[in-house]
Amino acid sequence: MRAAVLHETGQDKLEVLDDVETVGFGPGKVRIRMRATGLCHSDVSAMSGVLPQPAPFIPGHEGAGEILDVGDGVTGLKRGDRVLLCWLPACGACPSCKRGQTHLCLAGFMNAGTPNFKRPGGDVFGFAGTGTFAEEVVVDAACAVPIPDDVPFDIAALIGCGVTTGIGAAINTAEVAVGSSVAVIGCGGVGVSAIQGARLKGAAQIVAVDLIASRREAALRFGATEAVAPDGLNDAKQRITAGEGFDYVFEVVGKSATARTAYEATRRGGTLCVVGAGAMDDHLQLNMFELFFDEKRILPSMYGGGDAVASYERAITLWRAGRIDLAGMITHRVALTEINDALEQMRTGVALRTCVEI
Repeated sequence: MRAAVLHETGQDKLEVLDDVETVGFGPGKVRIRMRATGLCHSDVSAMSGVLPQPAPFIPGHEGAGEILDVGDGVTGLKRGDRVLLCWLPACGACPSCKRGQTHLCLAGFMNAGTPNFKRPGGDVFGFAGTGTFAEEVVVDAACAVPIPDDVPFDIAALIGCGVTTGIGAAINTAEVAVGSSVAVIGCGGVGVSAIQGARLKGAAQIVAVDLIASRREAALRFGATEAVAPDGLNDAKQRITAGEGFDYVFEVVGKSATARTAYEATRRGGTLCVVGAGAMDDHLQLNMFELFFDEKRILPSMYGGGDAVASYERAITLWRAGRIDLAGMITHRVALTEINDALEQMRTGVALRTCVEI
């Protein structure tokens, strides 16, 4: 089958090959024919080495498709079912799951170290245990979540990661209050999802902050009340909060520099919600006095901070009701053979989300 492969960490281009095979199908597994996958910035971060991932590997972790086959012992799924991929499935038995924090379950990460593809030259990994930049994938049955017939594959793919992460950060993690002031730093697909989540929760002011003018313009369409370049954030803080700071600030970039900026833009007693996935050697510096004196809540948000399957269902319900715009996030649609052009668009900030049709 065809798949887009990164041979070595640090390379910036993928090679689309036709000699890739899935491996590992058997009891408890499903084989899925991919139909659509989103291009997420986490894929780019894994390619560059910011996020740890063994190579060679096939990127992609937010995807949707149809089940081709089910292994022994799999219940609740059958051939022909339409599903989205959950890259972080809950095992239901670990301490995190028993506490109700299923988004912190590590079972899914265990699969990331096991190759689920091969080529004539050897094993190939799938990013985050999936690897959706391929025509087929083999994953644990828990990774395949059925979707209703009225949900298009491209919409389902977005729900599988970016939408769930951004909306969940506002609703589940930060619990944005009605009438509050919000700033969102980084307005790609996850950032505009956080904006939509803050709007759903009734925030009065939502300031979108991004270097790229086209993303600032897009943020206004998704519910931001104004949009500024990073050098305009302090002015917005003065105008909207009289210099006190925003009630909630979302950092959706994944860098210590922007996290520090977000901290300084948050009012005393306010909430800084860290959504961006950053590097292990990038350290955020806070002094002990300000940490104590400012009493700002610092809340990391992993995958939207809630039960993934329940979050998918909520997103579908909101989308059906017209409360969130998901189709508008897909600014580019490309074929698998055009994946490198799509990567370049993401690096330059041209596209909010690219749908890759498999």
